[in-house]
Amino acid sequence: MEFLETQDPEKIKLLETSHRHQQEMKRELKDISERSEKVLKNALIIGGVLALTYLAVSQLSSSKPKKKSKKENTSENSTADENIEEPPSVLSKMGDRAMNMATLFLLDLVKEKLSEYLQHRKSADEDS
Repeated sequence: MEFLETQDPEKIKLLETSHRHQQEMKRELKDISERSEKVLKNALIIGGVLALTYLAVSQLSSSKPKKKSKKENTSENSTADENIEEPPSVLSKMGDRAMNMATLFLLDLVKEKLSEYLQHRKSADEDS
């Protein structure tokens, strides 16, 4: 039976074409999975960097306002405690500004690296 199948030139041609298409589909699927893996890794790295930056900035800039307890003796109340917040000091304001500048610098750096990566990927896609 196989002898008869190999004798038909049209069937042989169709089998070869089918095999070639199957190999091409496997190769494309492998390329797509490799690119997806790279994109996922890069997205995780960038997300991790942004999350760590956010945590670092929030930890360094979250200073609890200091409260002073002031006791007042009045004729109606013998003792009353009031919490009064101090205005932020000049040094604290400068520290906040420095943190904001550092955050902007880091975000700008991430943006540049991401655009470089996308340009490199675009040129690599055009080459193939």
